[in-house]
Amino acid sequence: MKKVTMFYLQNCPHCKKASQIIEDLKSNNPKYDNIIIDKIEESQNVQVCAEYDYYYVPTFYVDNVKIHEGVPNEEKIESVLKAAL
Repeated sequence: MKKVTMFYLQNCPHCKKASQIIEDLKSNNPKYDNIIIDKIEESQNVQVCAEYDYYYVPTFYVDNVKIHEGVPNEEKIESVLKAAL
């Protein structure tokens, strides 16, 4: 399983939507159950975030390769989970 990193902001509605989509996909697809997502809150980890090249949240990296950035939908979030497999 590949390493998944999610950059987010606590009060971001798009980040909350992405988290909900992840929960829904995991509950409906057992193959995604074992994927662990390292969630990094941008405002609390500024130095860590500065090491990555992104502008919008949520942003997802799989093994340090950016897979998705910005407004989420189910298809985009599922592509992150598939890349992690």
